[in-house]
Amino acid sequence: MAAPFAWSLCLAAAVVVLSIVPLGAARSQADFTPADLAAPRAMFERLPTWGKRASWAHQNSFEAFTLFAPACLLALVASAHGWMPSAVAVAAAWLHPALRLAYLPAYVANVPPLRALCWAGGTICTGLLYIEGLKAILAG
Repeated sequence: MAAPFAWSLCLAAAVVVLSIVPLGAARSQADFTPADLAAPRAMFERLPTWGKRASWAHQNSFEAFTLFAPACLLALVASAHGWMPSAVAVAAAWLHPALRLAYLPAYVANVPPLRALCWAGGTICTGLLYIEGLKAILAG
């Protein structure tokens, strides 16, 4: 029963990669040139307002993934040792990448309430996976 956690990990990584798309569009609009490759963060001030939010969303995607990936790996390890995951753990695994995907346009479009809900929901999913995985490991 490890499949939901493996798929969730892959989907969450895909969301991080997809977060590059709006950032790339913003850099394109800011006249990104090969010379900017020497210091890509230096062009931040040239980005349009939505592009700055795209940059922040991209950075936050990495931050969220670094917390979520170990939680998924913990659930995968627990599954490999015979743990039958709860419906809560499976739902959290599937919901996290969906919330993180919705977070990107909410951030870029500057919709703070939706962005906050997606961020909080994703963080709660991560916490639930840690709790469920730890319970499984410590009980086994």
